[in-house]
Amino acid sequence: MDRNSNTYTFLYAAIMVIVVAAVLASVSLALKPAQKKNVEIEKKQNILASVNIESTAETAEAIYADKVVDEYLVNTKGEKVDGNAFTTDLKKERAKSFEEMVLPVFVCKTDEGTKYVLPVYGAGLWGPIWGYVSVSDDMNTIFGANFDHEGETPGLGAEISTTGFEVQFKGKQIFDEAGKMVSVTVAKAGQVAPEAHKVDAISGGTITSKGLEKMLLDDFAGYEAFLNKNKN
Repeated sequence: MDRNSNTYTFLYAAIMVIVVAAVLASVSLALKPAQKKNVEIEKKQNILASVNIESTAETAEAIYADKVVDEYLVNTKGEKVDGNAFTTDLKKERAKSFEEMVLPVFVCKTDEGTKYVLPVYGAGLWGPIWGYVSVSDDMNTIFGANFDHEGETPGLGAEISTTGFEVQFKGKQIFDEAGKMVSVTVAKAGQVAPEAHKVDAISGGTITSKGLEKMLLDDFAGYEAFLNKNKN
């Protein structure tokens, strides 16, 4: 075949595209188990962070195995149901009706007693936000929180994933004195709210802050029956 012909050029280009695509597909397939493992490790680190336990990519699995003593799913009636808590996709669960949702619970032992980690999922300004909130065994007092996001603005909404913001949640209450679930208010400057349920919003990140507030209210509503059934 004439190497200067259009046919040769077309065939050569087509073969190269197929070869490159095959190589890329093979590399992607080979990397998939490692990528999945990295996601699992990061999730374990985040769960541990919500109970104020530090870990690294190298130590997370061992610490998680030691500190997380149970994990299970509950429905919105507060009943345990069958399924894998660790692999449950909250985004998919939140797309279901309230009655159909199942929610993960992770039970952790810490130096300050048993804590219950509740995953949460919602929407920020530019995309999904999510996190893990731990509560003490009174099923009311927040022990710690860890939040993350997909694409919030650096220096503004992205500040929800900083320690300075997250530490405000420690000691806040989910229920009021009458036992009503009121969640946590992420308050703008000047906004009045009971101190037991109030944290300061991110300056300049109002929409993300309010998205996080709604996320907590919505997901605590899903866990409300579980928390009430297990209060000490």
